Amino acid sequence: MDSTHNLNDRRIADAWATLQSHADSGNTLHADAYRLAFADPEFLVRRETRGIRLQLEMLKPDLDQQAQGIDNTIVVYGSARFLAPDEAEALLQAAEAEGDETAIAAARLKVRNARWYELARQFAHLVATDSEARPREERLYICTGGGPGIMEAANRGAHEAGALTVGLNIALPHEQSGNRFITPSLSFKFHYFALRKMHFMMRAKALVAFPGGFGTFDELFEVLTLVQTGKSKRVPIVLFGRDFWTRTVNFEVLVEEGTISAKDLSLFHLTDDPQDAWDYIQAFYRLD
Repeated sequence: MDSTHNLNDRRIADAWATLQSHADSGNTLHADAYRLAFADPEFLVRRETRGIRLQLEMLKPDLDQQAQGIDNTIVVYGSARFLAPDEAEALLQAAEAEGDETAIAAARLKVRNARWYELARQFAHLVATDSEARPREERLYICTGGGPGIMEAANRGAHEAGALTVGLNIALPHEQSGNRFITPSLSFKFHYFALRKMHFMMRAKALVAFPGGFGTFDELFEVLTLVQTGKSKRVPIVLFGRDFWTRTVNFEVLVEEGTISAKDLSLFHLTDDPQDAWDYIQAFYRLD
């Protein structure tokens, strides 16, 4: 093994063994001038070393994906709050058994929204199944934000097709982890939203946005802005859920008010069908 990648190098191993022994014994680490810089957590989390942390967060997912052949992805955005149909139905049955009208109403909404989970799962399964039969350079892998809801559904669809699938999770105040359908060696955790967004775009050959909240809108409109301004290469952008998107965003009003151009409406495609979404992406790249 190349010496630059030799994790058995005693200097590196000893430094990390010291940290591990402190963690195992429940001792709090204190600043130590003699500790190697890369093995000194107090040093690495200083404001002055933020640039180093940004570099590391840029490099780790990039190198790991390169090593596993993840060159091209379809990024799937959407609400983290949507449940799988069976989970939503179980929630409704439990609410009905208790007779709580407020809980019943909330559970019925979960059941209604569960269709988005199933459609995201179907879409990802289509992509993964078709891509597995293609030459390596034409394969497209599903990439999500790594959380629950639509993200889980898309990772699940790809996983059930036997494909590798990527999750780019984010550390939040409320504890969360990557969903169980992400390929373990492709499950990444980020501290910086900016770096996470950059990784979404680095390999993205298409973006599919299902109904969602603030996070989904943030990610979608950043991508639209990058493409509109030429900062990012043109890629297919699919808004899944025609009624949802036309009700929540009146794009025609933006044209009427002169805040976007009529041609900007061609930057995205509205659909309600997984096969149509996949056909649109394939047509863009002339994939037969």
